[in-house]
Amino acid sequence: MNRFGALRIRTTRVGGDSTFGRVIRLVEEAEANRAEVQRVADRFSAYYLPIIAVIAALTYLFRRDPLATAAVLVVACSCSVALATPIALLASIGAGAKRGLLIKGGKHLEVLARADVLLVDKTGTLTLGRPLITDILPLNGASKEEVLLLAASAERYSEHPLAGAVRAAALERGIVARDPAEFEALPGSGVRARIDGQLVVVSSRRGVLQTVGSDEAAELEAQGKTLSIVLRDGVPVGILAAGDTPRADVPAAIDEIRRLGIREIELLTGDNARTAEAVAAPLGIRYRAGLLPEDKIAVVKEYQAAGRIVVMVGDGINDAPALAQADVGIAMGVAGSDAAIEAAHVALLRDDWMLVPQLLRIARRTMRIVKTNLAFTAVYNLVGLSLAAFGLLPPILAAGAQSLPDLGILANSSRLLRQR
Repeated sequence: MNRFGALRIRTTRVGGDSTFGRVIRLVEEAEANRAEVQRVADRFSAYYLPIIAVIAALTYLFRRDPLATAAVLVVACSCSVALATPIALLASIGAGAKRGLLIKGGKHLEVLARADVLLVDKTGTLTLGRPLITDILPLNGASKEEVLLLAASAERYSEHPLAGAVRAAALERGIVARDPAEFEALPGSGVRARIDGQLVVVSSRRGVLQTVGSDEAAELEAQGKTLSIVLRDGVPVGILAAGDTPRADVPAAIDEIRRLGIREIELLTGDNARTAEAVAAPLGIRYRAGLLPEDKIAVVKEYQAAGRIVVMVGDGINDAPALAQADVGIAMGVAGSDAAIEAAHVALLRDDWMLVPQLLRIARRTMRIVKTNLAFTAVYNLVGLSLAAFGLLPPILAAGAQSLPDLGILANSSRLLRQR
């Protein structure tokens, strides 16, 4: 509590752009995104009452029993058909939100329950996304300070984790980055900027790095480090090597996902193959390296063309197109970019990879509850209508029985609020 001193507050987001505002907007989207099974139930409800009217007419026609006809009309419960799906989905969305899972619609739970392929990004997803510059290799007569100054100035407005590492390294050495006259982010490749009239490019593309042919750079790659080359007016002036820390909870989460039946897990990254292998090998997953954003989309479409249900996990702007293309995109909400969170169908609001298998379990349990609700409703209505049509269910009992399916569905769906 500040009682006497001055307090200066800097507002970074207001209104709808704040975390709370985004949560409200995403919850509204979740309510609008209905699952296919819910649409089927809604369509069935539209035909249900005419069917009941026909059954009542036939009952009166063949039995000439007004009480039996009234019982048929009273016991029919269309509400239970309409409630069977949305109550369960809303319960799961609410339970997920309490655990840090922001699910943008019931239809995504339905798809997740059938998922069989998991694609993951590397930087910021399998790693902490807080890389550090570990090595600077000057080229063509440039100094380390000059290389870092050019790189930090070019990366000044980039939000990529590697850009943050470059700026931090420059600040640590007392180097003040200059303001670029021009700036352009190159998704999946790097940045391009004009500094003091010179065109500076910072690129991680494999083809550009290979033009240098440095043995020392190859050794750094073998250590699993991410390399970026700095070019000034097309001439290489240095190479930056960055190391990142793998997330400690990823191995356990991947094992749990495998136990849930998802065998096809693949790493998609723009980094070089050696860096990708250093991350993927301990997890026992396949990898594809040197990918641009459009390449990641192509991989997603490749699996979808084979009839697979694809889940993509990512965090950066480079991942946003693939997250949107995937059947279900999952964004690392704590460390992820705004673009990734907006494009994804589920956002993880806690920095915890164990939320991914938990999300899959929630989706599968939800669909089991939905199917149970629908089966219970169908059997209950069939038995109730049969008893009423044959005169075995008086109207007064039919009135009492009419509300029981709703209570049963509410009780069954409420179990989803206690997700393990």
